[in-house]
Amino acid sequence: MSYAADSSICLERILASTDLSGLTKKDATTFTQRLKAHFPRLFKHYTCVYGHQYDCYFHLQKLIEILRDGLKSRKPALKKLDYERLQSPLWYRDQQQVGMACYVDLMGPTLSDLHDKIPYFKALGVTYVHLMPLYDTPKGDSDGGYAVSDYRKVNPSLGTVKDLEKLSLALRKEGINLVLDFVFNHTSDEHAWAKAALKGDKRYQNYYYLFDDRTIPDQYEQTLREIFPQVRRGSFTYNEQIEKWIWTTFNSFQWDLNYSNPEVFNAITSEMLFLANIGSAALRLDALAFIWKEVGTDCENQEKAHILIQAFNCCLQIVAPAVVFKSEAIVHPDEVLKYVDKDECQLSYNPLLMALLWNSLATRKTRLLTRSMKKSFAISDECTWVNYVRCHDDIGWTFDDAVANELGINPFDHRYFLNQFYTGRFEGSFANGVPFAENPSNGDCRVCGSLASLCGLEGALQINDTKAIEDAVKRMLLLYGITFSIGGIPLLYSSDEIGKLNDYSYRFDESKKHDDRWVNRIAVNDEDTALALGQTPPSSPAEVASLRVFEGLQKMIEIRKKYSVFGQAPTHILDAANQHCFMFLRENVKGEKLLVICNFSEHEQELQRSLLATVNCTSSVDLLSGEEVTMEAEPLILAPFQQLWLLAR
Repeated sequence: MSYAADSSICLERILASTDLSGLTKKDATTFTQRLKAHFPRLFKHYTCVYGHQYDCYFHLQKLIEILRDGLKSRKPALKKLDYERLQSPLWYRDQQQVGMACYVDLMGPTLSDLHDKIPYFKALGVTYVHLMPLYDTPKGDSDGGYAVSDYRKVNPSLGTVKDLEKLSLALRKEGINLVLDFVFNHTSDEHAWAKAALKGDKRYQNYYYLFDDRTIPDQYEQTLREIFPQVRRGSFTYNEQIEKWIWTTFNSFQWDLNYSNPEVFNAITSEMLFLANIGSAALRLDALAFIWKEVGTDCENQEKAHILIQAFNCCLQIVAPAVVFKSEAIVHPDEVLKYVDKDECQLSYNPLLMALLWNSLATRKTRLLTRSMKKSFAISDECTWVNYVRCHDDIGWTFDDAVANELGINPFDHRYFLNQFYTGRFEGSFANGVPFAENPSNGDCRVCGSLASLCGLEGALQINDTKAIEDAVKRMLLLYGITFSIGGIPLLYSSDEIGKLNDYSYRFDESKKHDDRWVNRIAVNDEDTALALGQTPPSSPAEVASLRVFEGLQKMIEIRKKYSVFGQAPTHILDAANQHCFMFLRENVKGEKLLVICNFSEHEQELQRSLLATVNCTSSVDLLSGEEVTMEAEPLILAPFQQLWLLAR
């Protein structure tokens, strides 16, 4: 098939039959130009997935009409932003970008209240705010907001869509990008589509995976992994009302969408454009690895999942090119990399770095971190990592077994050790974490907990150990210091910036007690922000530690924004010749060089100063301390948990 020739003929016919009279002359021209630029790619992807279906071209025509309507609905200010971002397409690689993810109710507690938090974001240096799912959801358990009942309606307890649009505008005026979730693998069972399916509407039953008996589900189950085995076994739920089995990868109230149906792709594209037109600068693609099902596989990371995401990307380029995709693929490192591409996801969470930072804290060794980053950190210059330490979710140990084996590390045993260590079951552990999703079949689990509790602050405060408190604070700053300096957008998780401890109150809430992830979904109240901003003095060891964390992060962010070498500059992972230290070099086109050296041990570590030859200069300045570091004969001594940001002079 000649996709170029066929797409050209197809586009001519579509344009000839598409009414553009509702667009302004300028928008009609823009729409036509962008269609001609991106339609060949869209046509290729769409026909790859749906070309065998008799009504493929009918649905393709409908999709173009959805894109037309999306552009018509886009506000002038956002169209202006589209133009600006097309002139500076790598805005997300700038050193000014520093993110924070938060739940509206835990930070607001409403969208209107969040206006008052903008000075707090700015004081810390945040330029990218990810508001975790704020859409309408079922009452009670909603998987933390990820069971969406209506993409076009905000959860009434948080506000309205108008409130969200006002907040988006207010953030944009202050130079802060808004990021929203695109929950497109599933809807809640209370979504209008699901309700219609429950009433027997065949059209909407085809929006999901419904089966009359267990024959086909059993075929799939042979190769599927269980996501929440502590909640229920398997990936299918029987619904008595319609007497069918429904594909529910995550929870029984989250119905997987059927992307083998082109009408589903079109409908979700319309929802995506609605979110883009609210004013989001990026959309986080939730559970993107699961969107395509193929019998005989694990139904994760399938080739057509990538094709579908690339097709969605095309749609955005036509309607809202200012908006980028952020991949949330918490899968094998090799599979994570496959989603990172300018034509797929320009941004990607870096779960490998996150997991191995925690690994290095527990083991005090950096061999696995260094080897893994050498293999998997480099990505296209047109994309960037979103580097994080904690998030609303659990920690899964997603390192590459092959890399571990090369180092003589048994992957299964090591994951067991890490789970034991971070849930406080390993003797000598400093961590207070909570096990999550323990699988009774194989003993596997994941780990939940706040940054501060996992770094040892909770335990240190309980015994009032001054040195242990000091070490905990240093651990927190070390982990985030690496995310600020290694290359990519650093993403803070709200409450980390003030060192909040685990919140165990979820255990007394009927809608939350079965989900231990709520232990690290922690409110940041007005008293917390007043303390951080210096409006009230600290009155306890916990508050002193909180302030130290905030001020330490604030200082590192300020330094990051000052030097372009933290922005568009490749990262080279180096061998530190000391198993307790991690080291990397940044160098930009201006010739600026930054050498970062980090000590993951609670003991002093020696490094040969010959390592400084890496930056090809006789002296450098540590941006964190302001001290000069020169090439001398004696070893370089790193204090416990110290990090050096050495800028070559």
